[in-house]
Amino acid sequence: MSAPEPSADQAAAFGRPDTAVGGFAGGRPTPPPRPVPPPPAEALLRAFGPGVAGQRGLQEPPTGRPGRRRTAAGPWWKPDARSDPWRDPYAPVALGAPAVYDEESQPGPVVVDARGRKKLRAGDLSVRLSVLALLAVLLVSAVGGGIGWYLTKTQDETPLLAPGTQLSEVDPGITREPGSVSQIAEDVMPAVVSIEVRVGQAGATGSGVVIDGENGYIVTNNHVVSGADDVEGAEIRAVFFDGSGSAARIVGRDPASDIAVLKVEKPGLVTAALGSSDDVVVGDPVVAIGSPLGLAGTVTSGIVSALDRPVRLAGEGSDTNAVISAVQTDAPINPGNSGGALVDASGALVGINTAIASTGGGSIGLGFAIPVDTVREITEQLISTGSAVHAALGVNTRSVTDGTRDGALVLNVEPGSAAANAGIREEDIVIAVEGEPVGSSEELVVAVDAFDPGETVTVEVVRGGGSTEVQATLDPA
Repeated sequence: MSAPEPSADQAAAFGRPDTAVGGFAGGRPTPPPRPVPPPPAEALLRAFGPGVAGQRGLQEPPTGRPGRRRTAAGPWWKPDARSDPWRDPYAPVALGAPAVYDEESQPGPVVVDARGRKKLRAGDLSVRLSVLALLAVLLVSAVGGGIGWYLTKTQDETPLLAPGTQLSEVDPGITREPGSVSQIAEDVMPAVVSIEVRVGQAGATGSGVVIDGENGYIVTNNHVVSGADDVEGAEIRAVFFDGSGSAARIVGRDPASDIAVLKVEKPGLVTAALGSSDDVVVGDPVVAIGSPLGLAGTVTSGIVSALDRPVRLAGEGSDTNAVISAVQTDAPINPGNSGGALVDASGALVGINTAIASTGGGSIGLGFAIPVDTVREITEQLISTGSAVHAALGVNTRSVTDGTRDGALVLNVEPGSAAANAGIREEDIVIAVEGEPVGSSEELVVAVDAFDPGETVTVEVVRGGGSTEVQATLDPA
């Protein structure tokens, strides 16, 4: 390897002035005098001193002749060791050119470790060796994949059937809290029945609740059984929780409240516990039990989402024409739930499911039930007399509003009715009954039905831009 001569520019930039003598320029601060070490011992001079007096540079190797090649034991001894200026501490200082390497024989400086052995670099690996390693990896992968494929193809398949197999049984130890839906369903479901109605070739299903197990009385909706009343050949059948069935007879129907009572000759039935409407508040958990879509023993749950909701009922194919002050719930209710039980967290009956608000015939989370206090009052009348009596005002109305106040516009007044005797006229707008606001025709029906026939109530009406109060003695309906 030969070093090129420095250019004139390099010599001018990095060269030393001609007047400079030695390794450093003159004019430097004089260093403090160094202590002069004592002369080496005679033994050291004989062992390490130059062999010839006045000799400079390196002495001969211990063998007395230059080494033929670099070795780990003598890395400095080469044939040109004596003339190598880098090895002679007395060599004069001179600016040389940058190192140039022969890329074919030695690409870059050689790095050695502490013992003088050459360190391998990434670039020192042979391309052939890298390719060989890659081919070895691919070969091993191919061989392994082939062996795996062969083993899966040649291994015998296990039989599909295993006679006598028994799966392990685990006892999870499920604990059901008191008042859970499962506990409520277990307690109440025996008191809920399916009602099957057949008239000729047509049939329908609904639900019912046993309210007097000793005498076999079952409450349901009027629109469930009205089509079979006084119809020759019609059959009504109650199917109980245990799968047994019994023929049922109509005790009484009340189209004005959509309640009917049936009787079966099957004593000893489980009776539902009746709650109180006054104990029900919005947000209470409730469970609906019935036979929606003919699926007996179906249980759904939700909450009471509203109370005293005026809802007009008009059962298709029946004489039902009722307005109820309903318990609204989001428990899913579907056709066939009619007449079934709506119970609270204690399992007490709080309503009879009767209607749903729907845009396509199914549940959308708005169901309505007849409050249990109304159910109790009407069923007692039906069981006692076969009919129920309601109070009536004797007017036909429709809901109106002027943007600030709602009311029930009187369309006509029945002659000789309580309204006619009180002086209520057509075009009057009823806005209150006994001080309770009336905002629609449905609310007027509910407000009047809260009283008994013969009671006198104060009715507030708007007439000619002003309001007036009249006293009306309610008629029986």
